[in-house]
Amino acid sequence: MNVNWRKLPTVLTMDEILDKAFSRGRKAADRVDDPVKIFRVRKQLTRMVQTSADVMAEYLDETMRKWPSLDRMSIFDVAMVDACVSCDEYRHQLSILGWGAKQIRNISRQNVRKLTRSGRSEVMHEARREAYGRISSIMRRLDKPLQWLNDSRQILRKLPVIDELSPIIVVCGAPNVGKSAFISSLSSGNMEVNHYPFTTKQLHVGHFEHRRLQYQMVDTPGLLDRAMEVRNDIELQAIAAIQHIGSICLFIIDPSEQCGLSMDDQLNLKAEVEELLGDVEIITVTSKADLMEPRPANWDSVLQSENEWDGEGEPQLEMLVDSLGELTMSVTHEVGVNALRLELIRRCRSKMIDEPMSLPEGWHRQ
Repeated sequence: MNVNWRKLPTVLTMDEILDKAFSRGRKAADRVDDPVKIFRVRKQLTRMVQTSADVMAEYLDETMRKWPSLDRMSIFDVAMVDACVSCDEYRHQLSILGWGAKQIRNISRQNVRKLTRSGRSEVMHEARREAYGRISSIMRRLDKPLQWLNDSRQILRKLPVIDELSPIIVVCGAPNVGKSAFISSLSSGNMEVNHYPFTTKQLHVGHFEHRRLQYQMVDTPGLLDRAMEVRNDIELQAIAAIQHIGSICLFIIDPSEQCGLSMDDQLNLKAEVEELLGDVEIITVTSKADLMEPRPANWDSVLQSENEWDGEGEPQLEMLVDSLGELTMSVTHEVGVNALRLELIRRCRSKMIDEPMSLPEGWHRQ
């Protein structure tokens, strides 16, 4: 199940829940009418305790239901949650809400029994005060979990919504190699493109359509060539993306080394990405071909063929290659970009399931 994190509702604070519940309890008591005072007081106080407890318990249960279960999430979403807020904390904080709802209902039943068994108004009022005090004590213990959920909501709402049924192209590489600029040139994704490392603070998803089929391009934050245990949360999100989603992976290298990393460092990073991806196909492309000296030999012919293409069909456009015979492109001059786009489309199409009744490998695990 893919999760739309933007639909997570705001989580009320402890004080807001108490105010809402006790206000409902007072209004419920005001609707009680009985000519005999002792019966009227008993019914009013019982209604106050029951209504207040029900409002709190139902809100806690509803909050638990609205937060997606880790057991029903896709592998990608679970990895993203773990990178952002920790799966263990996610489970723990939600479980505390369930515990709180159960305790509040137990307190309500216990004190309602005291109310119904008493014939003295002072004992009834004492039972109501005891119920409110114990319920408030439980809610104080839920204050930090509620705050944690609201803080986590602000983080999780920024996560991308991925449709795993549509082709997914994961674009990765070192910081500042031109990933966001490439995706912006092809897709609807409004990427921030600047000339300093780590412009991408989180994962972004851009889209483009070709022959009515939507393709998703996931822009990963720049990965550094360093050990997994010292990576930050942004890097872990990127690793989750390239490990658990993607029809293919496009790895971009900056041969000019203007990104701040040497070619050796970038190739070491590529080797690590290949190990993480396993069987996922990787296409390696160098960027900033306009800075190469000399420019690629087929620069003019590629530029002409791309300018002549009307955007329809799937012609075999000539790919831009550098002096070493490697695929390259220039987003600044828009040379080699459309040829690469068509190549990505062909590679994605080759991995799509042609038989509609067949199931993908590992479907039962998802």
